[in-house]
Amino acid sequence: MKAVTWHGRHDVRVENVPDPKILQPRDAIVKITSTCICGSDLHLYDGFIPAMRSGDILGHEFMGEVVELGSEVRNLQVGDRVIVPFTICCGSCFFCKRDLWSCCDNTNPKAALAEQAFGQTTAGLFGYSHLTGGYAGGQAQYVRVPYADVGPMKVPDGLSDDKVIFLTDIFPTGYMAAENCNIQPDDTVAIWGAGPVGQFAIKSALMLGAAQVVAIDMVPDRLRMAAEAGAVTIDANDEYVYDKLMDLTAGRGPDSCIDCVGLEASGHTIDAYLDKVKTVMLMATDRAHALRQAINCCRKAGTVSIPGVYGGLVDKMPMGAAMEKGLTFKMGQTHVKKYLPNLMQRIIRGEIDPSFVITHRYKLEDAPMAYDQFVNKRDGCIKVVMNPN
Repeated sequence: MKAVTWHGRHDVRVENVPDPKILQPRDAIVKITSTCICGSDLHLYDGFIPAMRSGDILGHEFMGEVVELGSEVRNLQVGDRVIVPFTICCGSCFFCKRDLWSCCDNTNPKAALAEQAFGQTTAGLFGYSHLTGGYAGGQAQYVRVPYADVGPMKVPDGLSDDKVIFLTDIFPTGYMAAENCNIQPDDTVAIWGAGPVGQFAIKSALMLGAAQVVAIDMVPDRLRMAAEAGAVTIDANDEYVYDKLMDLTAGRGPDSCIDCVGLEASGHTIDAYLDKVKTVMLMATDRAHALRQAINCCRKAGTVSIPGVYGGLVDKMPMGAAMEKGLTFKMGQTHVKKYLPNLMQRIIRGEIDPSFVITHRYKLEDAPMAYDQFVNKRDGCIKVVMNPN
């Protein structure tokens, strides 16, 4: 089969690789009908996430048709259309039983490696380095889905791929980021990053009742989409973000701040320039300009929610501001399975059509060009969907 493989920084290729096979009785083989390039994939593309190996198959945002089942998978049938959460979960450990699916204890076969990096293991993730299990991803024609009796969700008749594909990652990620803010009816929520996750955080914050949502970005096309979604926008290129947010909140600051940027933040301040120099010189792992700004802007006793990926160590953190202001931090990989029933019903009821975020469509063999276009934000590229078959 064809698959998108990683071979180093800014080097992805479409290659012929062996077809996946059933390895365990709880496995399924899924023929991919839609797969996406996620903003998190760019951290791999840019070389910021460690423990990648040449030839690893990328992709964690995908869906398709079940073509083969292991003997213990009885909740699915061959021919079912399914969405597959990017987090791989066992369904029976301490964390899965508490709806903390991304913290699953049993699905990362490289747990010792994750423990060295993070203290404890994460759940296994599709296509996202050997820190999270080294699983083959879904930017391919077929994929093996472990624990298929737990993760995949059948797609109701009448719903196109475009409407449900983002339930695999960015829609629940944006929603969880907003839910973590415990939004009250008069709240202002400020969101750093108006990429795909940021767009769903905007939609979700408004669905959860925020009085005002502010989107902060440097890319005109993203700011335009955010404004169309109902957000007040701040162009970080030419407006001082702190002053603008104080103006919008009567000097108090946003009630909640969401960092949808993560470890590759950029900006025009001294800390942002220092971050860039230090990462280029291999003196730092993460660029945390957006997170620092969110901490400084958030009102006293407010919440900082972090769906943006961080992979290493962050320096120059304003922990004094966080402590003195009494901030609450909520963060983590998304507990996708927790949110699927609710968000699927919102789609069915017509409260949201997630396909609004799609700007570009390609064949799988166009993946190297699509990655380059996405990372460089050319031609209004916000979200890429590929059809491998």
